[in-house]
Amino acid sequence: MARVFVYGTLKKGQPNYHNMTDKSHGTAKFQGRGLTVEKYPLVIAGKYNVPFLLNTPGRGHRIAGEIYFVDDQMLQFLDEFEDCPNMYQRNPMRIEVVEWEGTNSAPEERPAVNSILECYAYGTTTYQPEWINLPYYDNYNSFGKHGLPYVLREARVDKNQ
Repeated sequence: MARVFVYGTLKKGQPNYHNMTDKSHGTAKFQGRGLTVEKYPLVIAGKYNVPFLLNTPGRGHRIAGEIYFVDDQMLQFLDEFEDCPNMYQRNPMRIEVVEWEGTNSAPEERPAVNSILECYAYGTTTYQPEWINLPYYDNYNSFGKHGLPYVLREARVDKNQ
């Protein structure tokens, strides 16, 4: 099992969350919520309004997201879903625990609130240079006030993007 931090369309209540609960992709167990220790630019970019965490630590905000334990099958699915390593790259990232609900470990093994975990996260170094100048967000919501709803892959003209 690996820890994965999701900050975009895979979070609960977001357009691609169903992928996290689809057992045909593997197993993903929600553990809690966290914040990136470092600041990152989280932007919404492209004609399909995709959230991207730009891998330029030190700029932007601490990013809010969810922590999951995933099995190898789900990790492989997520790599494919995130077009890793072409569009996104999966890298270890330090995450501060804000809230922990995970019950699959002994009490003494559960991370305390404010403790730091290392989780995989999908960020990108392969982005358009102008994206660094887009507005930065700290908590992605496809249905937010920004007016940039995510376009599901099934609704896109080019299904590969």
